Amino acid sequence: MNTDILIALTGIGLLSLLAQWAAWRARLPGILFLLLFGLLAGPATGFLKPDELFGELLFPIVSLSVAVILFEGSLTLRFAELKGVGGMVRNLVTIGALVTWIVTAAAVHLLLGFEVKLALLFGALVVVTGPTVIVPILRTVRPNSAVSNVLRWEGIVIDPLGALLAVLALNLYLSAEQENVLGLILWIFAQITLTGTVMGIAAGYATAWLLRRYYVPDYLRNVFTLLLVFVVFTVSDLISHESGLLAVTLFGITLANQKDLDIDDILEFKETVSILLISALFIILAARIQPTELVEIGWAGLGVLAVLMLVARPLSVLVSAIGTGLTLREQALVAWIGPRGIVCAAVAAIIALRLEASGDPQAHLFVPLAFMIIIGTVVIQSATAKPLAALLGVRDPAPRGVLIMGSGLVARRIAKALLDLGFQAKLADSNWSAIRDARMEGIDTWYGNVVSERADNQLDLVGIGKLFAMSGRPHLDALCCAHYRSVFGGRNVFELGTSIDQEIGPSHRVARHRRGSLLFHEDMTYGRFLHLLQAGAQITTTPLSDKFDMDSYAEQYAGRFLPLFMIDTRDHLQVFTPQAELKPVAGCKIVSLIAPEEAEPQLLDQIPSYAAADDSD
Repeated sequence: MNTDILIALTGIGLLSLLAQWAAWRARLPGILFLLLFGLLAGPATGFLKPDELFGELLFPIVSLSVAVILFEGSLTLRFAELKGVGGMVRNLVTIGALVTWIVTAAAVHLLLGFEVKLALLFGALVVVTGPTVIVPILRTVRPNSAVSNVLRWEGIVIDPLGALLAVLALNLYLSAEQENVLGLILWIFAQITLTGTVMGIAAGYATAWLLRRYYVPDYLRNVFTLLLVFVVFTVSDLISHESGLLAVTLFGITLANQKDLDIDDILEFKETVSILLISALFIILAARIQPTELVEIGWAGLGVLAVLMLVARPLSVLVSAIGTGLTLREQALVAWIGPRGIVCAAVAAIIALRLEASGDPQAHLFVPLAFMIIIGTVVIQSATAKPLAALLGVRDPAPRGVLIMGSGLVARRIAKALLDLGFQAKLADSNWSAIRDARMEGIDTWYGNVVSERADNQLDLVGIGKLFAMSGRPHLDALCCAHYRSVFGGRNVFELGTSIDQEIGPSHRVARHRRGSLLFHEDMTYGRFLHLLQAGAQITTTPLSDKFDMDSYAEQYAGRFLPLFMIDTRDHLQVFTPQAELKPVAGCKIVSLIAPEEAEPQLLDQIPSYAAADDSD
């Protein structure tokens, strides 16, 4: 038996990894593959039987996992992002949730024959949108900041509120025969809200106080915070049943909005844990579904899905958007994107268990109906949101631009070359004199420290997908690269080396894995580049053709050129680095730093020799 449990747990982990990898390869939300793998592992093959495997531990595990997921999501919510969309978010999680609740409950009652109390309970369950599936959709769709912030905030805030609403509806259902039902429900609501609010905010401030004063060592920060999430959730739930989700959400929001508190390492750790928990939970919960239950729901379930997507969601957004300033196009996209996720699935499973214990004959339909709505909203909206956003004109431009740290002559010449090629370039620096020169040359600039709190809140990165750190100050460049790796991804962060890096020993040099890829060539430094520009070298762009290929180009400019970029046949910017194996072909453009023909030999010695990529394969 112990061996069977070990195999099952290992299998869940492997299936989780395979599902996420398959989703990455197919560029689809991971939930689709997780649900598929869960159905295959559970009812299809009988390999995974969650109720037998976990027994009474199943739902405590689910509850704690959802608590961590909500806490991780709430850590990303900054009040500064609510500027301009706060009213819309408030309306969506209150008035909009009420509209969704009533319309969905009516559909479930009329189409599936659920009694009114049970229909109200299911309607409360599906008001939640899923942040775990909204974020992947947002990454693919790239809507403008107003739409993105509305959907992201709604997805996080409405989860605990939706769970709270479901708990109230459950108590209404179970207490319907008692006297003074309304008073009882209001008392339960007050208890849950007060307990969750006090516990969450108090925990946030207390944790910030401990971390800010370094009472917790760096290597324990992540574990300490994770265990606090468990403690806050459990204690809050013990004081007032079902208040834990609200408490951990407010815990995360309070912690995220503390001034002078760096929680990036905590957030990164929680993101990793959340991916693992979400993957495992979806597989486990999907494995509990029986195909016969889906068949029993049939076309009526699809009707409920249609009403939710085409009536309830648009109506809730339309009502919520009154007086908010959100345009009709933005409202249309918000109305279309409302996928349900892990909280909907987990709460449905918990409620179904309680209904089954009370002897309700339709309790077994709760989870399959919830999963039908989850699958339907995710599949349909994932496939259609991107073209709809493009049609409505509310997508951010593709991230073709470059953020350049530094505004000296090197940075300005690189920026001008990129602008001439049609790419966006933004210079950022704290040197006012250099920034002023860049503005006079017509280059977009940002005056300030790019790793400051002000930059995090105000630096506009719309359309920017790469970083070039080339201030000539190695420690600042390294810090900049480390900061923006999580923004652009490690493969899109680059750094121009300096002579200082070549002179100091390894014990004083910032570790390479914490920095950006070296720009252009391992022997090219900021000082060399600047000297070449001052001596008359120019950045030029040359198209390649069948008759004038890269070999011809290298022969013509032999000994006096350094390739910087390649604009490929898809008009994408490719950067020459020591690691990049770029193979320029006909139709590409080569951007190089080229020294004048009459250059002195000692100047040409400053240009590293070009070595073509091996294309023998």
